[in-house]
Amino acid sequence: MPVLEKIVISDFRNIEFQEIEFSPNVNCISGNNGEGKTNLLDAIYYLSMTKSAFAASDRYVLRHGATEYALSGSYMMENGLKSRFSLRVNQKGDKLVRRDDKPYQKISEHIGVLPVVMVSPSDVAMVSESGEERRRFVNAVLSQMSGEYMSCMQQYNRLLMQRNRMLKEMDPDRQLLEVIDMRMAALAGPVHRMRKKFIEDLRPVVAEYYRMLSGDSETVDIRYQTELDRAPLDELLRESFQKDRILKHTTEGVHRDDFIFTMNGHPIRRYGSQGQQKSFLVSLKFAQYEIMKQNYGFAPMLLLDDVFDKLDMSRISNLLQMVASNDFGQIFITDSNKVRMSGIVDRLTKDRAYFETAGGVFTRQ
Repeated sequence: MPVLEKIVISDFRNIEFQEIEFSPNVNCISGNNGEGKTNLLDAIYYLSMTKSAFAASDRYVLRHGATEYALSGSYMMENGLKSRFSLRVNQKGDKLVRRDDKPYQKISEHIGVLPVVMVSPSDVAMVSESGEERRRFVNAVLSQMSGEYMSCMQQYNRLLMQRNRMLKEMDPDRQLLEVIDMRMAALAGPVHRMRKKFIEDLRPVVAEYYRMLSGDSETVDIRYQTELDRAPLDELLRESFQKDRILKHTTEGVHRDDFIFTMNGHPIRRYGSQGQQKSFLVSLKFAQYEIMKQNYGFAPMLLLDDVFDKLDMSRISNLLQMVASNDFGQIFITDSNKVRMSGIVDRLTKDRAYFETAGGVFTRQ
């Protein structure tokens, strides 16, 4: 499994310049809120996914007053050899990603090379907000595990933009629309199939992690909601053409899929407390971790940002048992409560490193 040995960060969020060496096992980052703990985890995530875990646009992670930001990571790869990955982004959004100083021909080639799972407070958006957040989660997981999935989604989204532009015209070319519909349907088929299998694989693992975390107090599940279970996409697009013309956008397709999270048969967003929702989201991410580990044959990197917040001590204890008993790889944990974190981690392993942050500066303790 890839292990991050050292990271170099320049002008990323509130971090002006830092060079940090890590433990191959557990790394603990403490400090007050707003000092840079989450920014460090986001930089690590960025090196894996070539985008922020939080910001919709690259320009929002550029440190104020800087003209570009750069990240570089030295990794021990699963084959026992070292590799260096770097990226540089200017204020116009131009991005260059390299492996061992050799640029990728396509940035998408890098996705999945450094598998990562991140658990953060922002995950609550998957419960509280629209299906777009849940689709983003599924797309991020499957894109790491399948180049075919990522390619299909990229091509599908380009065709979707073209179709939506045509629907805004007074008299769209029906023949060209039919060609686009057929091409979108050919891409939607594999996306639908892979999403369906992923959710089938994910459901029992999420339920089991939630059971261990909550102590059998509730039952959780996930349901894949898609119109493609009813008919192929080209048929759905023909049926919805008049509605699409009126609304001037495409109302059917995998870009409208949703993933419904339930607790005891009811939507979690309505019936789950904050602690129950947090427990579900942690279980979801740990299930993602387990499935990715099975897919790769080794453990992804695990980023736990403020993971103990809103979990009572019994659930924290259960979470630690899960971590200690499942052959986890390199882990990064942030917590504003250093005493709580050290008390938890010291019982977990002796191979750990502690860092304190203030104003984007990280000091090893």
